[in-house]
Amino acid sequence: MQGPAAGVRAGEVPRLCLVSPLPVQLWQAALSTLNPNPTDSCPLYLNCATVAALPSRVSRHNSPSAAHFVTRLVRTCLPPGTQRCILMVCERSDAFASACALARAFPLFTHRSGAARRTEKKTVTVEFFLVGQDNGPVEVSTLQCLANATEGVRLAARIVDTPCNEMNTDTFLEEIKKVGKDLGITPTIIRDEQLKARGFGGIYGVGKAAVHPPALAVLSHTPEGATQTIAWVGKGIVYDTGGLSIKGKTTMPGMKRDCGGAAAILGAFRAAIKQGFKDNLHAVFCLAENSVGPNATRPDDIHLLYSGKTVEINNTDAEGRLVLADGVSYASKDLGADIILDMATLTGAQGIATGKYHAAVLTNSAEWEAACVKAGRRCGDLVHPLVYCPELHFSEFTSAVADMKNSVADRDNSPSSCAGLFIASHIGFDWPGVWVHVDIAAPVHAGERATGFGVALLLALFGRASEDPLLNLVSPLGCEMDAQEGDVERDSKRRRLV
Repeated sequence: MQGPAAGVRAGEVPRLCLVSPLPVQLWQAALSTLNPNPTDSCPLYLNCATVAALPSRVSRHNSPSAAHFVTRLVRTCLPPGTQRCILMVCERSDAFASACALARAFPLFTHRSGAARRTEKKTVTVEFFLVGQDNGPVEVSTLQCLANATEGVRLAARIVDTPCNEMNTDTFLEEIKKVGKDLGITPTIIRDEQLKARGFGGIYGVGKAAVHPPALAVLSHTPEGATQTIAWVGKGIVYDTGGLSIKGKTTMPGMKRDCGGAAAILGAFRAAIKQGFKDNLHAVFCLAENSVGPNATRPDDIHLLYSGKTVEINNTDAEGRLVLADGVSYASKDLGADIILDMATLTGAQGIATGKYHAAVLTNSAEWEAACVKAGRRCGDLVHPLVYCPELHFSEFTSAVADMKNSVADRDNSPSSCAGLFIASHIGFDWPGVWVHVDIAAPVHAGERATGFGVALLLALFGRASEDPLLNLVSPLGCEMDAQEGDVERDSKRRRLV
């Protein structure tokens, strides 16, 4: 058992929701009414408290933590008031996913006038009670890890929720500088005409028509004793009109979320470094606004990208792959990365391929494909593989006048896979390192709110490079937990109480 996590803000730590001590009979009566299908809740004390139950079991493609249901229950069942408490009952292996799920229920961004007038600040205290095989006391370092992870989730969600009249490329750079200052890191920034001069034709071509110029920004963590170099490359399109291939009035709203990949990488980078990251880690942000104007890229234009390859533009609304192509090329050529992961709200087809809850992963490594799926189940940011078959799919980009086009010829031929392959082609399909592409177009939001998706996934996937024991626990790239996974999951299915 672990006592209260005093002073921890809303959504920062983790399955049982109640507020005050209950007589045993009332408690047993409340439990007897719960019949989760998939969830259920019972109000107590005239709605001053609620006890809620999670699904009794989950399928193999869901997280044992039932993270999505945790967020949903807290949003719908948390009693009103300015001083509220959440008590989470879970196994240690689910604490990380549960904490991140709670964070999603408490978004930071709002411009509602009532919020500005409110004088009394709302506080949500989150505590958790560990059960199951490893139910010993929770260390202070674990609470700090949960705090940093959930702050990263909420930071990413705030950036994605903020509209482009505030969150333009200038503002995003300020967010990067703020994180850098917090970590003692000075970012490298290449901007506007410098991009053109240095050969970043993808980023420059996408953003050159906007009032706020495009930029490539890099935060670098290079500790002594590092044995490998990892680069996270994020798509940061602060708004996507589609360019001259302009979107319609029903598809353009919500395009403030097109910076979700870069926002997730910023939140994850901050948390990863604060928890102690043992390897070289570079966060690369490809920032631009895909706007319309006299200088906008036209269909039929040909751009020279940082990889040295030429691209014929046949769809200005396929811009994310252009900025990411420059980003991954820079990570390979200039940063010497051994592992490159790019994260992006890349294709609308992702939501059709893997749905609203699962991101799509495309990689040149079968081991990393499996690791991404495992990491997703352990952290709650679910992932499912796409087809990786460049010899069959890359011909979709054939051009008569350039090395490739930027959009496929046949939109019915696995377009999400093809979009990822376009990015990979700029480091080469024979590149000896590990390349991972994560398309988060659908799970970056739930309804009209950002989810901060991707932060938990990155922290879990690269947990073995962290000094933090909890991130090591949820990482799929080691053998310690794999041996116990079956027993832990069977154990977790017997405890579905929030």
